[in-house]
Amino acid sequence: MTALTIIGVTKSFGTTSVLEGIDLHVPAGSLTAVLGPSGCGKTTLLRLIAGFADPDAGAIAIGDQTVFAPGRSVPPQRRRVGYVAQEGALFPHLSVAANITFGLSRSARRAGERVPELLDLVGLDRRLATRFPHELSGGQQQRVALARALAPGPSVVLLDEPFSSLDAGLREGTRRAVVQALREISATAVLVTHDQAEALSLADQVAVMRQGRLIQLDAPAKLYRYPCDTGVAGFVGESVLLPADLRDGEAECALGVLPLRDSDDAAEASAQPRRGAVLIRPEQIRLHPFADAAGVGAQVADVSFFGHDAAVRLDLLPDGPRVTARVLGQDLPVPGELVRLTVTGDVLAYPADRMLGTPAVTS
Repeated sequence: MTALTIIGVTKSFGTTSVLEGIDLHVPAGSLTAVLGPSGCGKTTLLRLIAGFADPDAGAIAIGDQTVFAPGRSVPPQRRRVGYVAQEGALFPHLSVAANITFGLSRSARRAGERVPELLDLVGLDRRLATRFPHELSGGQQQRVALARALAPGPSVVLLDEPFSSLDAGLREGTRRAVVQALREISATAVLVTHDQAEALSLADQVAVMRQGRLIQLDAPAKLYRYPCDTGVAGFVGESVLLPADLRDGEAECALGVLPLRDSDDAAEASAQPRRGAVLIRPEQIRLHPFADAAGVGAQVADVSFFGHDAAVRLDLLPDGPRVTARVLGQDLPVPGELVRLTVTGDVLAYPADRMLGTPAVTS
């Protein structure tokens, strides 16, 4: 197993800065998801790791080998990196077997001994070996692309939004199969994605990027519970962000007086009352009959039904902001109905210096 270490990497194209001082360590045998909106530098970072381009500054090491440093750049073919592109990029004129063995030595390609093993690894029927890419589904093509990337025994596997072109029915099964294959061989992998659910559900750690900078690196559960600022809070999962007065371990906002999460912010707020914002996840908001005494009054604006659950958008009374609650998909309220809202659990506080703009109500 081989770790990946990136130190102070920067990259510009002309006068446009794309990456600024990226520091990232991917432990051996782990999967790191690089998460961010389009244009934040995710794919550029992946290309620099692969050696398709060189940074302007910084260093990249794969295991104990420095593959890039000032005055030194190891070519892509000597980095032992497997690369899976967004569309798979299979050769249309080659069979599945020939695609998988393309990066191997001529003798290994002729023998074809690894094809059955690799098809098993990525969860494909061995009988597909003789088919051509156009005879496969999108999910099957992506698994073949992964098998091709794994065939030479790479030190690091890079996946550039490999599931984004698949429909919902194929996406979940394909990404689970891909991650299982990586885990089985203890591969070190970096997955670039703009899909928050994908990053949180698949990765050992998530690196959130914004405008060429790495903003936060944490395990998925910690990232979701403790996003470092309101920008990350609004990007990672659904969120309700409300202006609040922070004091004595509590936050007073439009949804009432709420306990602050056990964090540095709670301690700071206790020491000095101040204005800030609070993060409430939609699943923390509970709906109650309007006749109940407890809770904040609200009117249902609309309901989005997803089967297993639903998103209910509500306008706080009398003229408060709009918030979103995530509830089970049964006994749903209807637009125009009056309800009361309470919040379960604690909330995360953000002082003014960790707020990006004026807090909106929800993402």
